[in-house]
Amino acid sequence: MGTGKRGLIATAVTVIGAVAVLSAPGTAFAAPTPTPTPTASPTAVTNKDIEAVRKQLDALYHDAAVATDAYNAAEEKAEQQSAQIVALAQKIVKGQEKLAKLKARAGAAAAAQYRSYGLSDEAQLMLSDDPQEFLDGTRRVLQGQRATKALIAELTRTQQDLKQYAADASAQWTKLEANRKAKAKAKKKVEQQIAAAEQLESQLEAKEKKRLAELEEQAAHQAQTAWLDSGVLKEISGKASAAGKAAVAYATNQIDKPYEWGAEGPDSYDCSGLTSQAWASAGKPIPRTSQEQWKQLKHVDVKDMRPGDLIIYFHDASHVAMYLGDGAIVHAPRPGRTVTIAGAGSMPILGVVRPDA
Repeated sequence: MGTGKRGLIATAVTVIGAVAVLSAPGTAFAAPTPTPTPTASPTAVTNKDIEAVRKQLDALYHDAAVATDAYNAAEEKAEQQSAQIVALAQKIVKGQEKLAKLKARAGAAAAAQYRSYGLSDEAQLMLSDDPQEFLDGTRRVLQGQRATKALIAELTRTQQDLKQYAADASAQWTKLEANRKAKAKAKKKVEQQIAAAEQLESQLEAKEKKRLAELEEQAAHQAQTAWLDSGVLKEISGKASAAGKAAVAYATNQIDKPYEWGAEGPDSYDCSGLTSQAWASAGKPIPRTSQEQWKQLKHVDVKDMRPGDLIIYFHDASHVAMYLGDGAIVHAPRPGRTVTIAGAGSMPILGVVRPDA
């Protein structure tokens, strides 16, 4: 590689590192660092340079994962709010139909009462040829008055309900618009982070990309080895539940399908799209995002986990995978990768949750 290409790599690493730090301070699990000064020839890209690129990519893709979770959460909320608005609109339509019928009944009752109110009860009794018929009519009038009073009360309640439905719909619309904006902002952040990562990778030649892949694999292997060396696998002996087996079968059937942020299958997935769809297929719907899965599902100790449980990674719960047993997971790693099997300890574990606790 010539000095021009070497300078381009150094500039890209430094600039992209600054972008990662400024856009999400404190969120990257591998903090960006400036490109080291090469110790080899002036035109060579050293392993330290490639390692710096790897850390930059980790930071960028981590931030993209955080933004993806924000996008998915906003999308889920927007869908819920849209459904609530539709339900409220249906209630308003039914309420208006009910109100129209009540008003018609009230009008008919008022007209009937008006016809009988021209004379006093005494006058009607004196003019009546049949006193018993008059008394029966009087009882009907009293019943009609009670019915009218109940009708007016129902009419008032219906009007109040319509007013509340309209207020609720307005509030849900405001929330929907807020979540649409949040979704758009998160989408922009995801696209920026992924574009920056792709631009950084594009600066590498084929042999450097190969070395980058080797370093990524080496880092994952070292983390997995350290995790296994802790003896944790000796304590893990849980058996999968029936639902867990179904979730595992679904997830493993998606192996080799591409990662796509915001995707829930069937052709591509992001990390939480894979886990949420796997458990939905097993009859146990769970939250859409890794952060909500961490918040809402039951936590279990790592030593107690069983196949089908979900392992949440990084301090901000920005990644999730499904435990398969024997120290392995299946997950959708990041853009440019496919659903694959990896070591459960290859990334920093935050904790484990159980969807079918």
